[in-house]
Amino acid sequence: MKVLALADSDSYLKWAASLLDDLPPDCVTELAVVRTPITPSAEQIAAAVAGTRASAVPVLSARALRRAAERLRPDAILVACTGPVVDVLVAEVFDGLRPRPVFVTGLPGISVPATEKAWLYRSGCDLFVVHSGREVAEFGELAATLGGGGAVGLARLPFLRDVPAVEGGNRVVFATQAKVPRRREDRESILRALDRLAVSRPDLDVVVKLRALEDERQTHNERHHYERLWRELGLAGPVRFAAGPMHEHLASSAGFVTVSSTAALEAIAQDVPLLVLSDFGVNAEMINLVFEGSGVLGTLDELARGAFMTPSPEWCAQNYFHPQGGSDWVALLTALVIGPRTPARSLLDGAEHVAARRRARLRVEIPPKMLRAGYRAKRRVRRYIRALT
Repeated sequence: MKVLALADSDSYLKWAASLLDDLPPDCVTELAVVRTPITPSAEQIAAAVAGTRASAVPVLSARALRRAAERLRPDAILVACTGPVVDVLVAEVFDGLRPRPVFVTGLPGISVPATEKAWLYRSGCDLFVVHSGREVAEFGELAATLGGGGAVGLARLPFLRDVPAVEGGNRVVFATQAKVPRRREDRESILRALDRLAVSRPDLDVVVKLRALEDERQTHNERHHYERLWRELGLAGPVRFAAGPMHEHLASSAGFVTVSSTAALEAIAQDVPLLVLSDFGVNAEMINLVFEGSGVLGTLDELARGAFMTPSPEWCAQNYFHPQGGSDWVALLTALVIGPRTPARSLLDGAEHVAARRRARLRVEIPPKMLRAGYRAKRRVRRYIRALT
């Protein structure tokens, strides 16, 4: 079996590289990054594929990806990208490939609750990969209601496989999340709690683990970057800011905290006590609804005291910690490749979606610097027109 995989951000790249490692060793695989405005840096690419079979990972334009697919003639294409990019690659960039490959997609982290938008953008794919029995059930219900798409498969999350033993240590890791909390004031309150912890517990090494440095791109834009906020607040506690693989930070950790991050699951896997902050709400908007009933929801005051928790075994069994043998996505993919199948039908093929798909096509066709310059020029023209009216 030949599989071409592509990703458009650091988190999707890490996920794609891990899924390729699930395939039998005799499979021929190629992995590439599609050039978009959120293309990861060389350092992010290296960190994302560290510890996997992936070696050189080129950054390619949409046209170059099409040529790669025509050269390789893959049995399957893993489209590990953000929703609009998945839709335009499958519907337009790879349209007309013969023989038609099996299109595989999915989500690289926590996907509770299942959303219609996630399914709609990926409804042109034959296999949708998620990571818990709860997610399989929720997306299966969406598929039955909305139509489109294909099978829903189960895989173990990348960082919950071959988890290294934790030696223990004195580090407390705060894992940032680009999307939440959105408000500057909420982010500042987290930094103040970390500052209080660092000052009151000089025996602890308090680290803010960044998804990306200030000048790096990531899957979601981060309006209020924590490192910049820390400088502007002028806090004096011995808090460090660092990037790099999460497992390296957790290896010497005594505690872990986040608002919403899949890294919380990595901490659970490595038996690191943790807190998932509930001060800003526990809901779909905060992307932490899945942690209800887990036993690890806590507050900023508990963070400042260093009061970390351990999760409920019952919750773990239902969410992401299924046995490795329970994963079925490779078997589903193999059946799709070797057996007769009806290609998935995208729910976004109507005329009402043409404009949105055209905008997505610009993201993968035009070099990011040129695209950003175009957007800036467009905004200037709009301001000029408003000034005249």
